[in-house]
Amino acid sequence: MRTVFLHGERDIRVAEVPEPEISTGRDAIVRVVAACVCGSDLWGFRGVRAIEHARQMGHEFIGVVERVGADVKRVKAGDFVIAPFYICCGTCVNCRNGWTVHCLNGGFWGTAIEGEGDSNGAQSEFVRVPLADGTLVVVPGGQPADELIPGLLTLADVLPTGHHAAISAGVTKGSTVAVVGDGAVGLCAIIAAKRLGADRIVAMSRHADRQALARRFGATDVVAERGDEGVAMLKEMFDGVGPDIVLECVGTKESMDQALRSARPGGQIGFVGVPAGGPELPVGTMFNTNVGVRGGIATVRDYIEELLPEVLAGTLEAGAVFDTEMPLTEAPAAYAAMDERRSVKVLLRP
Repeated sequence: MRTVFLHGERDIRVAEVPEPEISTGRDAIVRVVAACVCGSDLWGFRGVRAIEHARQMGHEFIGVVERVGADVKRVKAGDFVIAPFYICCGTCVNCRNGWTVHCLNGGFWGTAIEGEGDSNGAQSEFVRVPLADGTLVVVPGGQPADELIPGLLTLADVLPTGHHAAISAGVTKGSTVAVVGDGAVGLCAIIAAKRLGADRIVAMSRHADRQALARRFGATDVVAERGDEGVAMLKEMFDGVGPDIVLECVGTKESMDQALRSARPGGQIGFVGVPAGGPELPVGTMFNTNVGVRGGIATVRDYIEELLPEVLAGTLEAGAVFDTEMPLTEAPAAYAAMDERRSVKVLLRP
């Protein structure tokens, strides 16, 4: 089968490897219908995160179960499934507490999991899914219509990640919200803020196509400025003090600084940007403003079943973040398109 490897900085290759096999009774083999490139994949591609050896790429996919191990009870061959960006058992204390991303028995795609063997990357034709009963979410009704594929794929990561930012920050009916970051996660955070009842949502964006998408998703205002000027504009828009909530969806020092300085005194930051480029929390600023910070790696598996019915009904149109579609064989071009910001998010078809 074909799968995507990162060999080093800006070195993406598609290679032929053996198809995965069932390794334990808890496995499932899934034929990938759609995968994608994530903004976090770009940190390794850009060399921000060094790698010691070539590794398989991708952590977002949806597809059809081909076969399952003898101990798999909830998932069966023929099911159409969504895989969150991590592997989880669904039964340990962290999973039971609603924090499946911190599963005591799980891990991440493309890594080894103790007692479960190696998992492969999602940018592949087939994926072996350890702990299939805990990890996979079955889409009711079987194979969905093709127009639903992009929206369902967002449930593997970006839509529930944006939702996690909004939930962590406490967005509720009447909230005023600014979103730092106009990538797929930031745009999905706008969807989440609107869904939770925010009264006014500001998208921080300098790109006309992303601004238009932000407004389509529910942004009431757009601010293109950054740094001191951007902070000043947000303060002016909200009674001279800033919005109730800022959602940080980038993961750099600059984006966190922007978020912290923009929120009103006593406001809240919800952050889900994967840390890169030296993000830090200035405790002095937080002490002096009473601005709180909450968030982190999104517990996506715990949100999927809540959001899935609305994606199937078409009321959450997050699939529009996929503005480019390419075959898996063109993965190097897909990475380049996202790196150069010619695409918001690229969907890959095996």
